[in-house]
Amino acid sequence: MRSALAVGTMALWALAGCQVRADEARSAMPSASKAVPSAAPAAGTRATGDTVAATATKPVPDSLVLTPPAALPNVPDTLRQAIRQLHAALGPRAAELRPEVLEQACVGYLTLHPTGRIERAGLLAVADMDLPNTVERLWVIDLKNAQVLHRSLVAHGEGSGHLRARRFSNEEKSACTSLGFYRTADTYDGIHGYSRRIEGLDKGQNANAYDRYVVLHAADYASPKYVQQHGHLGYSRGCPALPPEQFKDIIATLRVGSLLLVSGPGLASRWLDGPAAGRRFLRRGWL
Repeated sequence: MRSALAVGTMALWALAGCQVRADEARSAMPSASKAVPSAAPAAGTRATGDTVAATATKPVPDSLVLTPPAALPNVPDTLRQAIRQLHAALGPRAAELRPEVLEQACVGYLTLHPTGRIERAGLLAVADMDLPNTVERLWVIDLKNAQVLHRSLVAHGEGSGHLRARRFSNEEKSACTSLGFYRTADTYDGIHGYSRRIEGLDKGQNANAYDRYVVLHAADYASPKYVQQHGHLGYSRGCPALPPEQFKDIIATLRVGSLLLVSGPGLASRWLDGPAAGRRFLRRGWL
């Protein structure tokens, strides 16, 4: 049984969602001497709630050179070819979805679905957090019909970096995005309005997401208008925050039991099992 203190803490998170003071998050971050690579908020920013707003001082630019995803070992040629065909069939809306990241997502989906952790067959969401946050880097994909159902901007945690997410953490008060596979859970009305909770499926990488109240929710700082005004998105406490114009449709599509991959440099997961995914694909295809 949880202590009264623990219950009280959970209640506070339930009210606050991922919106906790950004200065508290920064105080919990590793010092610059320990952070490799450094992803402290850029010079010339100021904290406002769970966002970091631009000031008149020009921020230090991020490198826009992406980190090449590591090739997955032992993915059967039949499956690899099917993923290439899927990518081509998705068309122009998936042109910026890197094939290696799509392969990560598909292999994880095929490995996880038979375990019963993922109930929604044929649906896959993937966020490539290595892309700049000015790019629509979240895709929701219908695997059966090879269609992009949604594509949108998505914010990363204030502790993870400026334009690109380069530091990731599973720790509370880190204000960081957590990499790995997630199962979508229930919806609720919180401080951000209509939100959907997500459960981390990768021990050590994102297993604390549910208790951290890392959720899908809307945020003004995740909108195209914010990018036009500031040159980048604002930042969450680790939540993959969505544009107000799209969040309801995306949350409704990702019903309970859907799979979300948050990808980025250093992703490691037990579910990236090429041989298991290949066997599943031969038996059942994408369903």
